Amino acid sequence: MYTLLYADKKGNIFDAPGLPAWGRSGRETVMLQEADLQEADLIPLPEGSDLMFLPGRKAWTQQGRSPGLAVAAVLPAGYTRTWLPAFTRGKDAPVLPLYGYTAAALKEDGIYVAAVKTDEDGRWNPLRYNTKQLKKLVQDTLRRRPENRVYRQLAHCSLAYHCCTAQNIFYGRWEAGLPVSPVCNARCFGCISLQPAECCPAPQSRLDFVPSVSEMTEVMLNHLGNAPESIISFGQGCEGEPSLQAGRISQAIREVRRQTAQGVINLNTNGGFTAGIREICAAGLDSIRVSLISAREEVYNAYYRPVDYTLGDVVHSLHTAKEHGVYVSLNLLVFPGLTDREEEVAALEDLLAATGLDMIQMRNLNADPDEILRLMPPARGKAIGIRAFMQRLQERFPELQLGSYSKFLGNRG
Repeated sequence: MYTLLYADKKGNIFDAPGLPAWGRSGRETVMLQEADLQEADLIPLPEGSDLMFLPGRKAWTQQGRSPGLAVAAVLPAGYTRTWLPAFTRGKDAPVLPLYGYTAAALKEDGIYVAAVKTDEDGRWNPLRYNTKQLKKLVQDTLRRRPENRVYRQLAHCSLAYHCCTAQNIFYGRWEAGLPVSPVCNARCFGCISLQPAECCPAPQSRLDFVPSVSEMTEVMLNHLGNAPESIISFGQGCEGEPSLQAGRISQAIREVRRQTAQGVINLNTNGGFTAGIREICAAGLDSIRVSLISAREEVYNAYYRPVDYTLGDVVHSLHTAKEHGVYVSLNLLVFPGLTDREEEVAALEDLLAATGLDMIQMRNLNADPDEILRLMPPARGKAIGIRAFMQRLQERFPELQLGSYSKFLGNRG
């Protein structure tokens, strides 16, 4: 039996013997052990997870008499949640911060969470980041390169926001971020660097300058030429849409590839500015990851709220990247009870069949569950379950990779 977890107002977490644990798929609440779950859908709490209580929300019970506040888990990268936490929301409950809230419960031998492991890569283990050496590595780099504003931005992101891709610049390894754009062509609900007041406070500030080509080139050459399995990624949490700086990015890529064939150059993008995507691909981009919540326009627009592009432009960008020989991934924002609706699955399958994409990176959508559902149009079909959704994609598209991280593709230049 999976037993209910709850918390008091001080954040102390308890179990409630005799009360079963519940989860949610969209608006549907289901007793976890009666949800026709396979054993793998509830797994021991992964290392690097956090447990938190949900303010203004009572843990859900069938009798309606809750012992305390609802509890949720936040999973490390590499795990995809299958059920949301179940709760009763109070009238004055605040909007929750931007985390991927996951159902959690107690079993005989410990805490379990509703999740599937979708990738394994020790390079993203939290123990490899925020080490004692980081501050000195940052200071040493800034001392050697005092004029480059990008290094100063990445130093701030490393130490203040604990951004892993920023830290990798200073650790000199793997995938590293290069923010370039202070502006965006979408108004995403839950943007982590800039958003309207109707949502919760953004957890970080946004880049406030456009780097010069020489600044970009210096960062790229230093990382690609020296780091093991090096990836440079445009499109970070502290910026807007990088393809809006297509001219400078393209110049930087050409100059870097004139000097080195090492490493992978990657673009994380919403894919809306097709002309910019085309220019960057033609300059020598190796891989691209396009953010997507849905292949249906009404759902897509509800979340991204594009300013001057459509979902059709995003699809055009996917085709454009494939035509240039770029490795193409979707950054799929996964939300139980939305992603796995029958109409959503069918639309995504049509998109995959039409574009021949290489990979889907499963990413838990970080937001208050009720706020996401408030934005979305009513469901047309049933939710088949996140695990069944993944199995269905693998069966129909056996060459498609499912994972959670951008991959080192070899020296692509």
